Amino acid sequence: MPKKLACAFLFVVLPAFALAQQSGADQAAAVFKPNDNLVLENIPPIPMNIAQNTARYGEFRAAALFDWHPTRREIIMGTRFGDTTQVHAVAMPGGARRQLTFFPDRVLSAQYLPDGKSVLFQKDSGGGEWYQIYRYDLASGDTTLLTDGRSRNDHYLLAHHDTKLVYTSTQRNNKDDDLWIVDSADSASGRSSAHLLMQVDGGGWEPLAWSQDNRRLLVEQYLSINESYLWVVDATTGDKKQITTRSPSAESGETVAYSAATFSKDGKDIYALTDRDGEFQRLARINLESLRPKYLTNSIPWDVDQMAASEDGKWIALVANENGYSRLYLLDIASESFRPLLNIPAGVVSNIRFHPAGRDLGFTVSSARSPADVYSIDIDSGKLDRWTESETGGLNAGAFAEPELIKWKSFDGLELSGFLYQPDRARFPGKRPVIVEIHGGPEAQFRPGYRGQENYLIDELGVAILAPNVRGSSGYGKTFLKLDNGFHRDDTYKDINALLDWVGTQPQLDSSRVMIYGGSYGGHMTWAVSAFYNDRIRCAMPIVGMSNLVTFLEHTEAYRRDLRRAEYGDERDPHMRAYLEKIAPLNHLEAMHKPVFAVVGKNDPRVPWTESRQIIDKLEAQGTPTWFLVANDEGHGYAKKKNRDFLFNAQVLFIDRCLVNDMATGR
Repeated sequence: MPKKLACAFLFVVLPAFALAQQSGADQAAAVFKPNDNLVLENIPPIPMNIAQNTARYGEFRAAALFDWHPTRREIIMGTRFGDTTQVHAVAMPGGARRQLTFFPDRVLSAQYLPDGKSVLFQKDSGGGEWYQIYRYDLASGDTTLLTDGRSRNDHYLLAHHDTKLVYTSTQRNNKDDDLWIVDSADSASGRSSAHLLMQVDGGGWEPLAWSQDNRRLLVEQYLSINESYLWVVDATTGDKKQITTRSPSAESGETVAYSAATFSKDGKDIYALTDRDGEFQRLARINLESLRPKYLTNSIPWDVDQMAASEDGKWIALVANENGYSRLYLLDIASESFRPLLNIPAGVVSNIRFHPAGRDLGFTVSSARSPADVYSIDIDSGKLDRWTESETGGLNAGAFAEPELIKWKSFDGLELSGFLYQPDRARFPGKRPVIVEIHGGPEAQFRPGYRGQENYLIDELGVAILAPNVRGSSGYGKTFLKLDNGFHRDDTYKDINALLDWVGTQPQLDSSRVMIYGGSYGGHMTWAVSAFYNDRIRCAMPIVGMSNLVTFLEHTEAYRRDLRRAEYGDERDPHMRAYLEKIAPLNHLEAMHKPVFAVVGKNDPRVPWTESRQIIDKLEAQGTPTWFLVANDEGHGYAKKKNRDFLFNAQVLFIDRCLVNDMATGR
């Protein structure tokens, strides 16, 4: 559901024979060295044996469906063979993965042009999120830049059976997400045909669908996760008509949100996911004349958070988020009845997409015991095909810990839930140290997908991982989603304090050995818990986190500033500013004495790296043990494997010294 601002947090080993030739003393003294793009402060040398022990856990891959070939039963998808995710082609289920792009930076998405001879793809540079859109010619291997090379270009969408491409761009002022059109098949450079279709105000606009005749666009105006609007836009003139309005009770806080939408085959209706007139996102059919909705999934008591329509207009695939796990459904548009699709692997489903022929539905599945992989199901026969089988570093992923759903009561009686991963009790008896891992967003949700390198912490260090969904998380209804807004921000900090009470009641968990860990907003929460409940934790590891929401709002990129104010409050208002300063971890340094390991990317456009710099400097000055890691070639999280590997090995050393054992931090 929180697709616009989801702050998803992204997480070389020497050959064994090289170490085998060293003496025992040399091996003991060997260290795992950082690459030149990493800057370390106070981080001690990492023994090579840590890197050797963790190596297999970092050698997993994941695969995500990008698109179907327009005419053949083939796919393109994203996976990593080297340092970053690139575009690969797969000709059949279980077929070889053939790499198409080779860039130092990750490719985020890709889509075939209608003739199947070229592929569009999107990437940035150094994690800065100033995305550009390119065309890749499959025959020649030539790559053509379609956007201006400077602004942020996002949310691209091809017309039906046409090379017209609509996308959002901040080209005009580096702030507003205007809609642009380009002919993506232009020879030499599509930039010659690019033109501004619709000028907008705000950074939350996104084209969702073309009408079947390619004359109209369905466009979303996103103000916050709780409030968005749909518009129909003339694809030639840019004239727009708003088709959803504010709820009659909007002034009392009852706003409406839309998360996906598409035109019907005849263009007379739209199908949209919305929480209008209800607590959860439902699929609605809205007639474009009367604008009255008809709700089609009332019997699903959870958010329906993804949808995809078949090209022939007969089917809509839906994904419901049922307490973190995905359930895939198929709706027959003619009868408006739906049924679950059976035999789908349990886990978290994403990237759903129909083949243009309409019979195959492709998707990605991730679970605690399987990295993300691409599957498809024949909606007529129910036959399931697995297209990829991602490696797990030679480890038996079937033995990885499955999460347990846990619940606890917060300070005000509100029931909250989360997931607990525990090490093997026979191998690790007694009370186990705990890492409380807090998700980002804040309007995200921890979901039980593949944990990657974290499995080393559980299986080899015997650490339990506890991942809460505090108030304000998505997936539990719009009332729950709003509980942390504005002057209720610090209620989420109290939710973690109540969780620490719960840890103290569990015989298998050691409440005296707790580490707080999180990325993005989870990083902010990590700073906050370290500031307000320092005596209850052993150490903290904030990743790209905000130390003061006032300075964050003042310095995050302009295209997202107003969108963030809708969640955190407007720091320009004196009362809100005073409240945000009052709860800022930066202003409670005197309470922070436990070790902190902060991690940032120098090119982060969301949470500027200075948010950690400003608090780390003051903590170090007062004598608080601090480690600090800066990646000069990363942004909001580490996307490059060589950087993730160093970060993880440093994290293991930090956990060993500060959480598992009673040693000092070794500054």
